[in-house]
Amino acid sequence: MRDIDKIIMERRPIFCKSCSGKLYYQNGGVYVCEDCSQEEMDDFGKIKKYLDEYGPSPAMLISEDTGVSMEVIDVFLKNGRLEIPEGSKFFIKCEKCGCALRFGRFCYDCTKELVGQLNVLMFEQMGEQPKNHKDNKEKGKMRYIDSKDKRL
Repeated sequence: MRDIDKIIMERRPIFCKSCSGKLYYQNGGVYVCEDCSQEEMDDFGKIKKYLDEYGPSPAMLISEDTGVSMEVIDVFLKNGRLEIPEGSKFFIKCEKCGCALRFGRFCYDCTKELVGQLNVLMFEQMGEQPKNHKDNKEKGKMRYIDSKDKRL
């Protein structure tokens, strides 16, 4: 587990600030106290609430107003939990080719390439040759049941 992931986990609320009751996760970064029904939010919940109230905003402003670090916001973008709005002049970069992304770590083309490389590596480790995709299509034809077929 990376250090930033540990920080995110440690910042999740466990006990209610009002009555010290145990919190349970509701959804969208919101936790509810079992005893007094008080709501608490983790970092994602704070960002979500901020975006619901103020709309799309620069990450720096979100960080300042919510107290959530830029590093945590970056993790949420890379994990696909947050998305940069269309038309924004700010983007994150694909970790492989450097093209502009609204969320995630890799663009579609790089993801496709990486999956192909992983497929080859997996088969090499198993001592097999990767199966040709065309061969699989020919063997796996869809069969339809003919209503006139008397074997039913």
